[in-house]
Amino acid sequence: MATTPSTRPITGHGTHPGAFRAGDWGLLSITSLIWGASFLFIAVGLRSLEPGVIAAARVLLGASALLLFKRSRAPIERSDWWRIAAIGVVGQGAPALLFALAEQHIDSALAGMLVSTVPIATVILVVAFTRKLPGVYQLGGIALGFVGVFFLAQPALGGVGASTLGVVYVLIAVFGYALSNVLYPPLQHRYGSLPVIMWSQVVATVALAPLGIAGLSTSRWEWAPVAAVFVLGVFGTGIARAVHITLVGRVGPARGTLTSYFIPIIALTLGVVFLDEVVEPIQLIGIAVALSGSYLVSRRERPG
Repeated sequence: MATTPSTRPITGHGTHPGAFRAGDWGLLSITSLIWGASFLFIAVGLRSLEPGVIAAARVLLGASALLLFKRSRAPIERSDWWRIAAIGVVGQGAPALLFALAEQHIDSALAGMLVSTVPIATVILVVAFTRKLPGVYQLGGIALGFVGVFFLAQPALGGVGASTLGVVYVLIAVFGYALSNVLYPPLQHRYGSLPVIMWSQVVATVALAPLGIAGLSTSRWEWAPVAAVFVLGVFGTGIARAVHITLVGRVGPARGTLTSYFIPIIALTLGVVFLDEVVEPIQLIGIAVALSGSYLVSRRERPG
């Protein structure tokens, strides 16, 4: 029987349940590299800009960058606009604001580490909506990856006075990302990645505009923070999100969150290369464990 808008499922599976191909790893690498640096850009932006300004600017810049592509302007059916609105508010606007607020209280590195809980949150929501578990490889890989990121985070957790409020902000944002991952597949299969992300970021821009305008009076124009937010918006919020939803549409919501295990690795690598940070032995173990979990997640999906 044909699927109508009223009977269309909340979430769905990827179009490619097999082992990751070269293209899947390429999409994963692009998003991981860009998002691995995003928390640093937020921290730089906070030097002179209010959280509301950063949040509103990044979704506005993201939508504007995608608007340049003709395919982004494809119309969305009225019956699917509630999904677009939910992604825009819960999965785009709220996390943009919450991460900026969080990094006023916690280290950018710790914020990046906490994003590794996205796969767990996504699996919880997928099971809640579908009543089906991911394959055994995927469940094992998600658990193993989380252990690896925990090892990666040990020096940061031990050396920073983490604010409970900052951690709570990040965890709320994590569930916003997870809900978006659940809602993406049917929309991506129907419209493609660009319209879904562009229109959801238009919704987020409208929702965050009052906070952005209000924050201008207490913000200062400084080139480094403004440039950081520009890069964060165009690449981290616009292009990277379109690439990410393409990956989720191909491999499914549970496996598409694999980027969350690479983000701390990228952030750690950037710190060593550009900031002369030292890698602890436990972090090397964490990298090996996280990569092992990632390999399991990338395997062909089997019934749980």
